[in-house]
Amino acid sequence: MGPRGLGLLALLAALSPRSAAASGPALWPLPLSVRTTPRALHVSRENFSVSHDPASSAGPSCALLQEAFRRYHGYIFNLDKSQRGPAKRNSAVELKQLLVSIVLDSECDLYPNVTSDESYSLVVKAPVAFLKANRVWGALRGLETFSQLIYQDSYGTFTINECNIIDSPRFPHRGILIDTARHFLPIKSILETLDAMAFNKFNVLHWHIVDDQSFPYQSVTFPELSNKGSYSLSHVYTPTDVHTVIEYARLRGIRVIPEFDSPGHTQSWGKGQKNLLTPCYNGHKQSETFGPINPILNSTYSFLSQLFKEVSAVFPDQFIHLGGDEVEFKCWESNPEIRDFMKWKGFGEDYKKLESFYVQKVLDIASTVNKGAIVWQEVFDDHVKLQPGTIVQVWKFQSYSEEQAQVTAAGFPVILSAPWYLDWISYGQDWKGYYKVDPLDFSGSPEQKKLVMGGEACLWGEYVDATNLTPRLWPRASAIGERLWSHSDVKDLEDAYNRLTVHRCRMVSRGIAAEPLYTGYCNH
Repeated sequence: MGPRGLGLLALLAALSPRSAAASGPALWPLPLSVRTTPRALHVSRENFSVSHDPASSAGPSCALLQEAFRRYHGYIFNLDKSQRGPAKRNSAVELKQLLVSIVLDSECDLYPNVTSDESYSLVVKAPVAFLKANRVWGALRGLETFSQLIYQDSYGTFTINECNIIDSPRFPHRGILIDTARHFLPIKSILETLDAMAFNKFNVLHWHIVDDQSFPYQSVTFPELSNKGSYSLSHVYTPTDVHTVIEYARLRGIRVIPEFDSPGHTQSWGKGQKNLLTPCYNGHKQSETFGPINPILNSTYSFLSQLFKEVSAVFPDQFIHLGGDEVEFKCWESNPEIRDFMKWKGFGEDYKKLESFYVQKVLDIASTVNKGAIVWQEVFDDHVKLQPGTIVQVWKFQSYSEEQAQVTAAGFPVILSAPWYLDWISYGQDWKGYYKVDPLDFSGSPEQKKLVMGGEACLWGEYVDATNLTPRLWPRASAIGERLWSHSDVKDLEDAYNRLTVHRCRMVSRGIAAEPLYTGYCNH
């Protein structure tokens, strides 16, 4: 570009308005009902507190809420690290307190689950604001909304407008998938992701913990799996690490669902477990390579029973993700013992029947340890006999609406991921495409639509590690967060852009390195 081009750019830049993220409140995701008045209240770091309402079923003994009160006090008043000088006292009335009341049994010491009640109501009026929720999970969501209502006026004074908010999520399953097998993610990165998820009201961490490339999950029952299958002995998640993630998530109302994908995607498993993978053949000779898990050996199912017994004790969620995607049949086809087994079983040449045989056994193992199963869509597509209530995750972009229609017509619940693969990156504002998706936009009856549990933003790890995890996830995943939380008629892109630029700056001020949506700057 020559000097003339640069001059033109400078002129355009001078003419265009400076796009600072607006300083007023910008709620993300947008609550169900918001009524705001122009009456502004002053909030001061010294005088303001968050406390339990005396009528609440949860009190100071509820560590989850105590920790949340402390956390949100920090988020609210650390907005502006570069104080603009002493905040000017204005004549506004002061908001002194937020009282939090849990109406029903608090569930303070439980883990969140798919039916957890996340609804809440918020009334902001001087001198005391009230946050009411049936359970602690709704209180956590309400605290996030309350923190987003507070902004700094031109003098740097913390300000909130009197308002009335009623809110609850549109879908119960709002997830983020992280992949710790393609690249190991340090615990610090995972905890930071959980923080950002809470800021965006996500409630499921889908932890794709192992895959072909590495097996970082440290099993107590089978220590050799990570000893031999991890990238190195420092690239493992110890039982303490896993517990840390699960508890950190619980305190933020987030479920942790582990995925142990099989029979494909298991090369790393074979390093620490002999005779688990299928030996591949070149003609009559073994080729020294291995394929998917060997589905014809009793030892396979004995191993899986013990592994899933451990996993089900370590991960408290009622669901476990069993994978089942992208099973490569070539190695099975080459193996003479497997071909004999196929004949004996009357499977002919249909290796989908062998896959089905394997998956059904694994589904049985999951139900033996009292876990519900989530599977990738191939398991349904290949006509595996699924137990009622098995959740099918739709991930293939091509004709995903038709897939949703077919899965729900068969009576199975669905999680949608197909349009939300965040590892696919492109130039420009791709968040808009994610935002425009509606998970119920397929042809089906009202009963079918009720089977859509929500969706997940998936960030596969081939090109992602701790250096770029956060900016690649946020604020792109935020668009999906609002789509899964807010009412279906919240779809004004311009309004979304204006709110999301503020929300992105808010995440940055809270230590989340979210990338910019477009040109502009953050006030802080």
